[in-house]
Amino acid sequence: MTATNSENPPRQLLEHLLELIDGFSGQRVAAIGDLIADEFIYGQLSRISREAPVLILKYDRTTILPGGVGNAASNVAAFGGTARLVARIGRRDTDRRLVRAFPKGVDLGSLVRPLQYRVPVKTRILAGGLHSARQQIVRIDRELPAAPDPRTRAEFERAARRAVIGCDAVLISDYGSGLITPALVSSVKKVLTRTRRRRPVPILIDSRYDLLRYRSMTACTPNESEVEQMLGLSIGDDTRRLEHAGRMILKRTRARGVILTRGSRGMAVFVPRRRTVHIPIYGTDEVADVTGAGDTVIATLTLALAAGASFDEAARLANYAGGLVVTKRGTATVTAGELAKAIGSDFRVGG
Repeated sequence: MTATNSENPPRQLLEHLLELIDGFSGQRVAAIGDLIADEFIYGQLSRISREAPVLILKYDRTTILPGGVGNAASNVAAFGGTARLVARIGRRDTDRRLVRAFPKGVDLGSLVRPLQYRVPVKTRILAGGLHSARQQIVRIDRELPAAPDPRTRAEFERAARRAVIGCDAVLISDYGSGLITPALVSSVKKVLTRTRRRRPVPILIDSRYDLLRYRSMTACTPNESEVEQMLGLSIGDDTRRLEHAGRMILKRTRARGVILTRGSRGMAVFVPRRRTVHIPIYGTDEVADVTGAGDTVIATLTLALAAGASFDEAARLANYAGGLVVTKRGTATVTAGELAKAIGSDFRVGG
């Protein structure tokens, strides 16, 4: 199917995108998935160690922020929506600090707290000089624990089924803990079917390892490297391979839309029986930090679809948001005001 590429969105489209952003406020999103603690340890370069050829850092501070589905929920809140977070969390110091880090607008009433569980932590150590930007020099992952026990699964499913009632959209974030499964998603969809309103509730999924196991979702948001891995091919600059890959994911997942993120190459939007839309990256290729950018993208898409956007419109908004968040350091969010300002700046080049 022939692809289309839009460099400068027309003025009428930009105006409609701004209207959609206004519709983000008050949207209720059930954010279900794997919660991760993103820990950032900051220090100043001091000297080379005498013990080994390594840097010695003068410790500055430690920050813990919500990662995984927690970052997606935080982005929903930053845009003016409300996120009902359904995730596992422990009872240790890191877990308590993580809870305190959530912004207003994230409802924590559906958290599941199994005994002996502790949230996985990704520790990033950042170093720099007194007047220079801090750069990440190493990351330490304390991996996800073993698959959840039956009791935790049952409690989590009950929490998810309750959380989706009355929501305008559902966001599912699968980082591979084994807690998020097609069976869980099917259970949630049954609740939505039973409580269906005039307009279907969009369900979006971001699955790092098992996307092809999920069927009939509203949309999915794989990145290019994930697609290459799941299909066993290399895309690069080959537009034919890109088209084949996107259509294959669309066919095998039976999703209504696939938004394939391509880093510096922007996004490609695949919808059945419609031309592929290629959206160039917003902003420059000078990226400060890509941590959690995918969470920002799926949060924007979810809110946009809940507000009535088409897949093309939702992807354009997510592209702006993704371009903004990678200019920030650490696990960051984007506000509705920042998104509107970015779109407003394109009025100078719009048709």
